[in-house]
Amino acid sequence: MSDLYAGLTALALLGAGLWAWRHWHYPSFWYIVGFPIIAISVRASWRRVALGCGLTKKRQRWWFTTVPGLVASTGIVKVKRRFQRVAVDTKPFMWLPLPTRHGWCVTLHTLEGQTPGDYAEAAERLAHSWGVHAVRVSSPRPGRVVLAATMRDPLVRVDQLPPSPELLKVTVGRLETGKPWIIDFRTVPHWINAGATQSGKSNLANALIVGLAPQPVALVGFDLKGGVEFTPYAPRLSALATSRTESLTLLEDLVALMIDRMGLCRQASARNIWQLPPAIRPVPVVVLIDELAELYLMADKSEKDDIAKASTALLRVAQLGRAFGIYLFCCGQRIGSDLGPGVTALRAQCSGRICHRVNDPETATMTLGDLDPAALVSARAIAAETPGVAIVAGQDGQWYRARSFYVTEHTAEQAAHAHAHLAPAWDEITAHLPKPVNA
Repeated sequence: MSDLYAGLTALALLGAGLWAWRHWHYPSFWYIVGFPIIAISVRASWRRVALGCGLTKKRQRWWFTTVPGLVASTGIVKVKRRFQRVAVDTKPFMWLPLPTRHGWCVTLHTLEGQTPGDYAEAAERLAHSWGVHAVRVSSPRPGRVVLAATMRDPLVRVDQLPPSPELLKVTVGRLETGKPWIIDFRTVPHWINAGATQSGKSNLANALIVGLAPQPVALVGFDLKGGVEFTPYAPRLSALATSRTESLTLLEDLVALMIDRMGLCRQASARNIWQLPPAIRPVPVVVLIDELAELYLMADKSEKDDIAKASTALLRVAQLGRAFGIYLFCCGQRIGSDLGPGVTALRAQCSGRICHRVNDPETATMTLGDLDPAALVSARAIAAETPGVAIVAGQDGQWYRARSFYVTEHTAEQAAHAHAHLAPAWDEITAHLPKPVNA
């Protein structure tokens, strides 16, 4: 009896120790204890999981039977010959799983006739079969598929906004893979950020302002809500337009600035401003647009000409601005094709896509529909109680679930006032531009 009590006590102490280890230092517990158990389970269960998820193929194999009526993979077979060919369910070859920060990944060899899309369609079934939060599918090269499993949702809680030391690069949140969510305007110059009220769209703009405020860049705001969103950040903004008339004037300035920088680059035989000597390199300009739809909505025919001019000017900036240091970040609650061909053309120039929770499927389709149907399904599944969660498509050609850091308006306003001295005056930026004839 004493041996039994000693054994139970040892098990209890072992369990308590493992629990404490997992609670106080989960990364080391995962790599040393958790992952080896999971890896063995995944390899052991792969045949039946692949069969249940429809990822196997029937192949003819020679089957040696020592006893007539032996149970084979296709059921009970009654044979007279001991060596025969039967149809066998063949699973894709699986390499050894590798640990990641929030789960594991494994490489598979696809079978004949299979594509990565077959595995993407089975991703949810794979996640339920292995009891993980999610399974993402990627294909590094033909004939290979990588399954990346996430054990738990890393977006439940995110950290504080870190500083952004590199020019035009801001870490705004975390991806579902556990990696930082970075908006890099040098790599992806133009972005569309769609989301309903209280979805986290404005919070993301706050994170961008906090990250860009200490950098030597000019921030230009278009606040079509009458200025209620960006006016508190005016000390750090070089220019702010709060109506369609002001927006049209500011867009004309941006187009003129872009043309002027074209001439500067042409004289220096440079393809973009980053090839210019630092002494003559103009300041980069980041354009923040809130309520993009207001630029395209028409109350009566008298606004038709202004809408056409604004649409054309914004499209020209999107098409040509990257090389000349002008970058766009367009936000809106509703971005649909019903706003006109100008929005569709602008969407084609914005390779960065961010879709928060939206109220209408048309906005999600407009933002993500031309990238991946699976991304569209995930965007429509974002819950209202998870503000800041979005579907992101950016520089690596993949899409991810992500969540932005929580940044209050007060924090963004403090950053704008603290770095107000870094805001170049718009009059100085445009001083050398040709003035309109009627000016």
